[in-house]
Amino acid sequence: MARSQTPQGSVRQRTPAAKKGSESPGVAPEYELDKLAKFAMQKNVADGEREHKVALGLITILAFVTRFWGISHPNEVVFDEVHFGKFASYYIERTYFFDVHPPFAKLLFAFMGWLVGYDGHFHFDNIGDSYIDNKIPYVAFRALPAILGALTVSVTYLIMWESGYSVPACIVAAGLILLDNAHIGQTRLILLDATLVLAMACSLLFYIKFYKLRHQPFSRKWWKWLVLTGFALSCDISTKYVGLFAFVTIGSAVIIDLWELLDIKRPAGVISLPEFGKHFAARAIGLIVLPFMFYLFWFQVHFAILSRSGPGDDFMSPEFQETLSDNVMLANSMTVQYYDAITIRHKETKTYLHSHEDTYPLRYDDGRVSSQGQQVTGYPHNDTNNYWQVLPLDDDKQRGRDVRNRDLVRLRHIVTDKILLSHDVASPYYPTNQEFTCVSVEEAYDSRANDTIFEIRIENGKTNQEFKSISGHFKLIHNPSKVAMWTHTKPLPAWGHAQQEINGNKNIAPSSNVWFVEDIPTMPADDARHHKEERKVKSLPFLLKWFELQRAMFYHNNKLTSDHPYASHPYQWPFLLRGVSFWTQNDTRQQIYFIGNPVGWWLASSLLAVFAGIIIADQISLKRGIDALDHRKWTMGHVKQVWTGLTGMQAPALASTTRRVSSG
Repeated sequence: MARSQTPQGSVRQRTPAAKKGSESPGVAPEYELDKLAKFAMQKNVADGEREHKVALGLITILAFVTRFWGISHPNEVVFDEVHFGKFASYYIERTYFFDVHPPFAKLLFAFMGWLVGYDGHFHFDNIGDSYIDNKIPYVAFRALPAILGALTVSVTYLIMWESGYSVPACIVAAGLILLDNAHIGQTRLILLDATLVLAMACSLLFYIKFYKLRHQPFSRKWWKWLVLTGFALSCDISTKYVGLFAFVTIGSAVIIDLWELLDIKRPAGVISLPEFGKHFAARAIGLIVLPFMFYLFWFQVHFAILSRSGPGDDFMSPEFQETLSDNVMLANSMTVQYYDAITIRHKETKTYLHSHEDTYPLRYDDGRVSSQGQQVTGYPHNDTNNYWQVLPLDDDKQRGRDVRNRDLVRLRHIVTDKILLSHDVASPYYPTNQEFTCVSVEEAYDSRANDTIFEIRIENGKTNQEFKSISGHFKLIHNPSKVAMWTHTKPLPAWGHAQQEINGNKNIAPSSNVWFVEDIPTMPADDARHHKEERKVKSLPFLLKWFELQRAMFYHNNKLTSDHPYASHPYQWPFLLRGVSFWTQNDTRQQIYFIGNPVGWWLASSLLAVFAGIIIADQISLKRGIDALDHRKWTMGHVKQVWTGLTGMQAPALASTTRRVSSG
């Protein structure tokens, strides 16, 4: 039987009754069912979006209320506001300072202060100092982290929404952050953590949006969310180095994603290796190169603003300090000449090279024998026993000759009229390091002549460069043995008057061997060196300044190893075993105590433990050929992403606080 013909583009009717416009009761045409299904789906989606938007709006309002309610109390400096408020003042004054944290969040505080017309006159010196008495716009400063903290709650909701969870699930997740005491406390004070945690949350949200576009690679939206993910990661690392945890979290998800792209059985179809290379390069650019460029940009802003000499000068090299206006090196640096009396100071411990008539004991406590020579020690106070005269090797009595880099010299202790010497005798505390002592002038120019010769080795010095006070950081190298004069902070016993040990360090490379000439106390007032031309501020390439600052930041951060009464350990964090007292007022019996909400933290910790237990039990069951999950939608890759996402936001923030507390 011939089929009836239908015009092209029309819908073929299934029954003659349909052609006549009549239909059986209760039976709808297929296209009507499709319309109804699509309409119902669109209505459900619209209703769901409406519910989400209403819930998000309410959560956001509550977040701002909880962060801003009573934000003006206390009207005193609290906890680490002494640091970050001070740094904001330094930025506004353009005064150079040093800190172990990158500059991004501190620049935000400075920007807020600039917006409200703050002049930077207050330096937040002590916890408890009054903001009211000193006329500080502290509410404006605190408003910045409060805004960022409130937005973190909203971003948490959006993370859950974008991940496909229901309104109740989104509310619970955002509510854990909304009502968390620790998060509220941190985001109502002038601290860096609000910026750090918001950037971490944004990096997760942006990556989820990027991942959802994986079937539209290299589209405009795909690139937008990839670049925004990289920018959020750069804000993490530009706020605190603990932001590296965010890189680990996102990086783990990216590695899993790339691994799945390589799968020849991939449901969306196999991709060629050149295509995979494009995916890899795009992620490397968006998540490594661009974040690093943003990271460098904030340091460029940092250097551009801090153009004046300040309290951070001492952490930097003389070359760096000479790029700052009003620097003491530009004003007071003098060329050292032979026969000048100088004071020599250790760069790190600030102790002076010192000697006196007392001698080393014959035997130390461990039974080792000394030379019983005159003690050479480190002394923290300025004293005439710190005066040393620079002598040329030939001692020709000709004054006016400049000391230069790599010159061989002798140092005469003026008060005792002895010559500095080092020899192959163990120092008091270090059997492997040489003893420093002094011998008479007669011995120094006779039997001990070689042992009294030292080389002036200027740090990064050029050939024939003049040796200058203050700016001429140098290492004093014993010429025969090639050890560097070195000191440390452990005090000598009673026989050494609790002064610092001076010895010869065989490892001459470390910066702990660096000294500088602080003063030339015997220089006549009419000496021509007092009359000098005004020096211009020098410049250094950005990367040289950045590398030097990075080295100093990591070096001093690694030195923060001492225990602190408020320090805690990672295993204590999920259980809230201890907190930190931020501020106390005994008169009114008020206190700000940093600790999380037990309900939220214990609930989250318990669920994480249950989740981990289910995954472990499931994997063991699969190994035994038993599939206990009826509806399996998860791979181990998804497990890793969720696990890192769940643990990646709380621990780094608490770790940064603990690190800050332990650093004092």
